[in-house]
Amino acid sequence: MEVNTNTESLKARSVLKTDNLSIGYSLKKSQKIIAENIGLNLIEGSFIGLVGINGSGKSTLLRSLTGLQEVLRGSIYLEGENIKKLSSEILSKKISVVLTGQAISKNLSVSELVALGRQPYTNWLGKLREEDIEIVKNSLKATELYELKNEKCHTLSDGQLQRVLIARALAQDTEIIILDEPTTHLDLHHKASILTLLKEICKTTQKTILFSTHDIELVLPLCDQIIVMHKRQALMDTPENLISDGTFEAIFPEDIIGFDAPSKRFFLKNKN
Repeated sequence: MEVNTNTESLKARSVLKTDNLSIGYSLKKSQKIIAENIGLNLIEGSFIGLVGINGSGKSTLLRSLTGLQEVLRGSIYLEGENIKKLSSEILSKKISVVLTGQAISKNLSVSELVALGRQPYTNWLGKLREEDIEIVKNSLKATELYELKNEKCHTLSDGQLQRVLIARALAQDTEIIILDEPTTHLDLHHKASILTLLKEICKTTQKTILFSTHDIELVLPLCDQIIVMHKRQALMDTPENLISDGTFEAIFPEDIIGFDAPSKRFFLKNKN
C-alpha cells in the first residue's frame, strides 16, 4: 500500500523506505505472512507511531525494518541503500533500537548502561574517548537522568529505566530511533512523560523516531504520522487523514468498540 504523504513532507529528506514489503516467518515448507505490500516512507525529523491490535505484526515490522528479522519479500532502503547491503556495523550507526524485554544488566549504573550506546564507535576494548563521555553526559541530561547517573539500574522505577534505555539510544547517535512499546507497564503519568520526552527529542535533534504503542488516544495529538496495521496491511498517513477516512473505526471489532472522530476517543458500545 502506498504512503499518503502531504506536500510539506515531499520537501523533506526520506531516511527509510520500503518497497512492496512482505513480513512474517519462513516455515519448513511454507511462509506465514503477517503483512504484505507495505510501502512506508519515514521522513527525517518525524515522530511516527505504529498501532494495531495484538498479533497485527507491529513487533515483526519493527524487527524487519531494523534488520533483526528476514523479510519475506520486497526491499528496505536506508538513505537510498538496500539494507541487505549494509553491514551490522554501519546499521548500528544508523538505527538504534529499544526492544520490549531485551536483556540488560541491571547491576550496571545508569551512566554505564547509557555508555553502552557508544559501542559502535569505540575500539575493541570499549574505551570511551572524551567525545564519547560528552555524548553520554548530554544524553543523560536530555532524558533528565544526570542526577541519577551513579544509581544502579535495579534501584530504578520502570519509568526511570525506560528513560535510561532511551538515553542509551540517544548516546548511540543514530538518525533513526526505533522503540517497541516504550510505554508498556507504565501508569498514565509516566506514559505521557515518556511520549513527551520522545517528541521533544525528535523536535530538538531532528532524529526520526518510530515507536509501537497501544496508547492510540495519547499519541494522536503528538504524532506527525501514524502507521496502522490491520488485516495484513500497513497504512501510513497523518492522524487527521486517518481519522477522517474512518481508519480507526475499523481497528477493533465494530460491535464492541467505536471511535468518535470529533473527540478522538474510543468508546465501548452499549449492547443493550
